[in-house]
Amino acid sequence: MIPQRWQALAYLVDARFREFMREPEVIFWVYGFPLALAVGLGFAFKSTAPEAGDIDVANTPSLARAEATAKTLREAKPLDGNQEISILPSEECKHRLRIGKTAAYLVLGDKEIECIHDPTRADSAQARFWVEAVLLRDAQSKTVTVRATPVTEPGARYIDFLLPGLVGTNIMGGGLFGVGFALVDMRVRKLFKRLMATPMRHSDFLLSFLVSRGLFLLPEMAILLGMGNLVLGVPIEGSFFTLLIVILAGTAAFAGIGMLLAARTEKSESASGLLNLVMMPQYILSGVFFSSKRFPDEVQYFVQALPLTQLIDALREVMLEGKSLLGVSWRLAILVAYAVVTFTLALKWFRWR
Repeated sequence: MIPQRWQALAYLVDARFREFMREPEVIFWVYGFPLALAVGLGFAFKSTAPEAGDIDVANTPSLARAEATAKTLREAKPLDGNQEISILPSEECKHRLRIGKTAAYLVLGDKEIECIHDPTRADSAQARFWVEAVLLRDAQSKTVTVRATPVTEPGARYIDFLLPGLVGTNIMGGGLFGVGFALVDMRVRKLFKRLMATPMRHSDFLLSFLVSRGLFLLPEMAILLGMGNLVLGVPIEGSFFTLLIVILAGTAAFAGIGMLLAARTEKSESASGLLNLVMMPQYILSGVFFSSKRFPDEVQYFVQALPLTQLIDALREVMLEGKSLLGVSWRLAILVAYAVVTFTLALKWFRWR
């Protein structure tokens, strides 16, 4: 018997439970999706041996010495069994370290082997210690030393690699939640019925979200990139115009995806689940914290098809490599295609009630 004082509360709680149980999709997004995500991430990041990362050997000044050194490293037992030891020109070695494709590279001198690495990256520091252990053990009877050289110049540090990834995730989150969740919230509050009484065009309504999202994002991006450049020394080698076009293309792509996800979603819980379903794989696969090229070749087609991968890679190419608008045009084409297709489908399928 419930005391009279608490009967109203009990009835309200019971009503909330009944409403919740009548929505199967809400049950899935509240319980099923987080459980599936936890299990999937558990398998993806289960305990394994520490990775030393791939290592390059510069082919100068002696290709024969480079091949002998690479053979020594290949014959040693790597930490994870999957390391690749490649022999490449010095400039390509430097470029691959900068974009996160490798953990370190070696430059061979007459009496010294220089191991160039980024001490702020765990895999790079691990690679340095592994290289030192292998080569010093191999050179016990020789007069060869191994010298660790940390990269310090702007454009080659981990923070330079990381900042474009953070900018990309900011654009993705703003487009998906700032547009998609806002539209679902309007549907939950029955605002579309009122808007239908006005002489507006449906396309203008959705375009207003896309345009406003871009305008809101520009000051935020200016502050983030300005702080990165002035305080952290992250370079911006390319033109600001090209960088602006990349940011706007990414904003349009994710705003379109947000509209499409919200086109027929009627519950805020369902919207949150759908948005996280789209965002989480891209957080992991698109190279936010480490290069997306580190994933196996079998999944690269899927990884490269993700809009966040193209956005982050385009940002890094403009900021760190100074690529022109033409140089990133094919990445921009993918982002624009996402924007056009998702906007068109959202306009066609949108539930205006």
